[in-house]
Amino acid sequence: MNAAKKLFRCRDPFDTENTRELFFEAMRDNLTFQYENCPEYRQILQSRGFSPEDMRCYEDTQKIPPLPTLFLKKHHLRSMSEEKCLITATSSGTSGNSSAKSGNFSEISFDTKGLLLGLDMVMTVFGRMGVLSPVPVNYIIMGYRPHKSNRTAVSKTAFGFTLCAPAIRRTYALKMDGGKYLPDLDGVITAIEKYSRSPFPARFIGFPSYMYFALKLMEERGIRVRLPETSMIMLGGGWKQFYKEQPEKHVLYELAEKVLGIPEERIIESFGAAEHPILYCDCKNHHFHVPVYSRVIIRDTCTLKPLKTGEIGIVNLLTPMVRATPILSVMTDDLGVLHEGEECGCGIRSPYLEIIGRVGIKDIKTCAAGAEEFLNSK
Repeated sequence: MNAAKKLFRCRDPFDTENTRELFFEAMRDNLTFQYENCPEYRQILQSRGFSPEDMRCYEDTQKIPPLPTLFLKKHHLRSMSEEKCLITATSSGTSGNSSAKSGNFSEISFDTKGLLLGLDMVMTVFGRMGVLSPVPVNYIIMGYRPHKSNRTAVSKTAFGFTLCAPAIRRTYALKMDGGKYLPDLDGVITAIEKYSRSPFPARFIGFPSYMYFALKLMEERGIRVRLPETSMIMLGGGWKQFYKEQPEKHVLYELAEKVLGIPEERIIESFGAAEHPILYCDCKNHHFHVPVYSRVIIRDTCTLKPLKTGEIGIVNLLTPMVRATPILSVMTDDLGVLHEGEECGCGIRSPYLEIIGRVGIKDIKTCAAGAEEFLNSK
């Protein structure tokens, strides 16, 4: 069994301290594969004076030149032939569009082994959180109804979450109309009222913004229901263009209990990205602890040097999960801070990531600046 498979089959998904060597071996193997199979990525590494031979210990994972997500939106890199890529997903906003006309979207391909590692991850994390269940569920997806034109990672993820328990029905908040997605909150509210009369639990999955808008609309109309006791809310995907409407978390949680009868302990939030397909689920104190499948480095916005715990900088995400696309180290445009796990108080010892906001594009010093010129010349 190789290092990546051992890593993704760890029983404790948050034992980052005792998996350092395993993580290093998996990252080194992945880096070697990318170096040998993706000429563009090899050129990027060479332009930064880095090669697989420079990976000698766990600390060297910090030295891997990260690819900015902004760079990946302009250059679609692949380390395998299209025939060997089982799935290709794109990044998007809450409009559901992958900006294909402008080319301003990431296109991430997944190999079979990478997807199987992801399945191990989901089974472990969701098994620990009680999300996996044989009991049938009525799903309300606060996201996109599947459509042949939609290849976004977030739509694939939302549908995948509906496989954690048998689906009786799936109701979608965003439906394709005239070539674009439009919200149907009235349809969502009708479904909620219908599901409240069912003996089976309901699960909400998707964007927190549409969840909040639906709850607010129900409150304004004086609609209150009591969903079955094991009903659950699973939020992810961020607030995107609705960041100005984002309330404090406790406001959303209190509204969910008031309108739906779902308590805070039955609400799960997740964090992730198309360019970093790792499942970060919040703990009981609503913090995103770093799982064994990844590592998080906070870098100085000017020098890109790693910062100490507690200092704010650009978020750099690492994982050895995918081979079809060289995304083992990506630089987001998020500002964040890492906290010691003990500060949380939930019992999980791995550090947790707090997202502060977005950094201005002009402020991002890309490690792949030389590669931009190289790839444009091809």
